[in-house]
Order: sequence, then structure tokens, then C-alpha cells
Amino acid sequence: MREILLHDTRTGELQPLRPRDPGGVGIYACGPTVYSRIHIGNARPFVIFTLLARFFEHEGFLTKLVINVTDVNDKIYDAARAQGRSSETLAKEMTDLYFADTDALGLGRPDREPLASETMGPIVEYVQTLIDSGHAYATEGDVFFRVRADSGYGSLSHRRIEELGLESHPPEDKEGSARKEDPLDFALWKGRKQGEDTWWEAPWGQGRPGWHIECSAMAEDALGVGFDIHGGGSDLLFPHHENEAAQTRAARGEELARIWMHNGMIQSTGEKMAKSVGNIAPLHETIERYGCDAVVMYLISGHYRQPLAFSEAAMDQARANVSRIREVGRRLSRGDSPEDLAPLRDRFFAALARDFNTAEALAVLNEWIREATSPHQARSSPLGDSHLREMLAVLGLGALLAPTERAPEGVRDLAEQRVKARGERDFAVADRLRDEIAELGWEVRDGADGFELLPL
Repeated sequence: MREILLHDTRTGELQPLRPRDPGGVGIYACGPTVYSRIHIGNARPFVIFTLLARFFEHEGFLTKLVINVTDVNDKIYDAARAQGRSSETLAKEMTDLYFADTDALGLGRPDREPLASETMGPIVEYVQTLIDSGHAYATEGDVFFRVRADSGYGSLSHRRIEELGLESHPPEDKEGSARKEDPLDFALWKGRKQGEDTWWEAPWGQGRPGWHIECSAMAEDALGVGFDIHGGGSDLLFPHHENEAAQTRAARGEELARIWMHNGMIQSTGEKMAKSVGNIAPLHETIERYGCDAVVMYLISGHYRQPLAFSEAAMDQARANVSRIREVGRRLSRGDSPEDLAPLRDRFFAALARDFNTAEALAVLNEWIREATSPHQARSSPLGDSHLREMLAVLGLGALLAPTERAPEGVRDLAEQRVKARGERDFAVADRLRDEIAELGWEVRDGADGFELLPL
């Protein structure tokens, strides 16, 4: 089995994948907080960790991928209140839209997708364990985690606790500061407040969990403690993931995950794409405009740890890459690829094995295409597509080699009329018919053996 190296945020180094359970890999990635529809930036961790799981499966591992949904959160309460709706209704609607929008990527679903609202029992038990061990305390209906009680706090994000000020924490962690023993402590449970329309019962009073404890409980409930990979966006490193790690050390006496992987942010005009900034590109609109294959191609065009610039030019380039691969696929036969191309196929998977470098893997895939289609290559039989099919499947782009669907009879009739118009040298009519065919979603291509209709 090929050695796989992954960049671990905690150590800052490439670490060999050494699964807790031989032959199996557990991955937990932080999913969205569902207070509005997701954007292209939210899709990056979904795509990266879904494809990472595919790569592990290709390499012979049984993989379990877990991506959660945060459907209990301050942002949901605030958005629902602003819209005059119930938080439960808003969360349910946005969760359904999240499933629909990520379904449209054509990559399938994770093995488990836990919701915070459906994990309340494990969350309450987790908080109680931390209270019982002295790592947390209840006060006036809230429960806070004692940050300084964790000697390893800051080890994930490489921050020294002496240098942390309250300004380093997000607004949700500053809430209830007057009731805290220490300004750095963060909420595990938030007592019910006036105007909040959903709450749960707990030994210390009605309320709802804090954001960080939700993920610790959902991850452990799905994968246990000490699972292989915890992933998410780099914006979650501190304080969210730092707090997750601290809670688990305090409650269980061991690390939540062996390797922490963080993907870079999608940037628009140099800024991180964020709903609060308003520079977002909704995922569903991006897919409708460019197609799911182009969206996936764009999201893997750079190394996952690096920021990725979003622009119309970048999406047009991704769409052009998709079209080129689809076109090459039409010229290949179904079957084994020649052995002289095998080294390129091996280099492709070697790139993925070294910190899941999809950018390098795509470069090798394009080199394979150039070699395979070079006019200087003399081959005695049609070129088989097995290497290309194998590589594209791992990247979630296997549909590019799917058989082309047959155009409807009405479209074929227009194409026949166009052939007649061209034969009569009535090019104005031929151009009009070509445009009509395009409006119906098809491209007509002329060849020595007649025309070919391809879906746009």
C-alpha cells in the first residue's frame, strides 16, 4: 500500500497516515452553520474531504466520512429573528437547501451527516463530564469551560495562552463575560434567554449548547475519540478547533483526532468570501451558470491548504478544462490504456499521496492527455481510456467520460435543416438554425462524416 503523507496543523509537518483501525480511516469535517444558503466557499471543505475519502478508498482503505450540520447557533437565532421566523423553521429550510445544493455537485453524500439538534443527549453528557472533572462550571444557567485548566491549550493553533486577550475570541465567546471566572473561558451551554424560541432541558437549566461542544460531541458520537483526520476551513482553527481539542483532552484524557487538516479560504477581490462581507457567490447559482463539473474542477485547481481566488475568469478556465477533457474522452475507446502511459498514471496518484496535491495531480493528468493525443505517437490500436477514467473518478469528474446522450428528434431535425441550408449556401439560415440548436442546449459540430450534436 502506498504511503500517504498529510500536513498536520498541530505539528506543522507532513505526517504519515497511520490509521487507528488498520485498514480503515475516519474523517470528520466541519460543515456549515445553516442560517442562510451556502456559497462556493462553504463548498470547498465539502469537496476536498469528499474527494480525500475517495482517494483513500482507491488506495484500499475502508473510509468513513462524517460532515456535520450546525443547526443550533446564535447566527440562526439572529437571522430567524430578523426575518420574523422561528429558528427551527429557518434551520430546517436551510439544511434542506444545503443538502440539495451539495447534491448538485454530483459527488454523493458523506457516510454520516449529524445535526446538532439531534445530538443533544451526547452534548449534555459531555458538558456534565467536564463539570464533574472540574474543567467546567455552571453559573446562572450557563456553563463555561476553564481554559487555563487545559495545559495544552493553544497547541493546535500555535498560540500562547499568556498572549490571548478577549479580543481574540468571536462574539459568541464573549457573551456572558460578567459571569465568567476568567475572560478566556468559553460557553459550553447557554441558558435560555427571552425571545429564544428553541431550547433543551439540562441539569443546570433550560438552554442550548455552545458551538464548540456541539462538534466535539458529534465527532465522538460518530467516530469515537482519537479518530484519524479532523478537517475544516482555516478560519475555524482558532478558536473553534482549538476549543474542540481542549474539551476532548479535558473530558477523555486524549486527543480528539490524530491529524488536523485545514483548507484555505476562497477569496473574492482579495478578501475571504463571507456572508457577513457580502462578497459571496451562492453555490447553487454558480453551478447553474457553469455546471457542477466546472465547479469541482475550480475547487481542486489549487492546493487545498492555499487560498483560492474566485473570479469569472477562474470559472471560465475551469469550464474550458472540463470541455477539453470531455472532448478527449470522446476520442478514446473504452479499454486498457497503453503501458507507456502508466508512469504518468502513477505520478498522478503519487501527487495525491503527498498531502493531497490536486493541483499537481491535474498537471500530470493534462500531461497524460497531451501524450495520449500527440500526433507523433504511432499506435497500432485505438487508445484505451482506463487510466483517464481511473484518475477522473478519484477527482469526482468521472461523468466527463460518460456516453453522450442522444439529442431529441426536434434538435436533430433542426440540424438536418442546417445541413440542407449549408448545402444550398444559405449561410444566414444555417447560422440561425445553429443558434436555435444552442438555445435548446446543444452544439452542432460539422465533420467529414456529417454533423455531431453535443450537449452544451
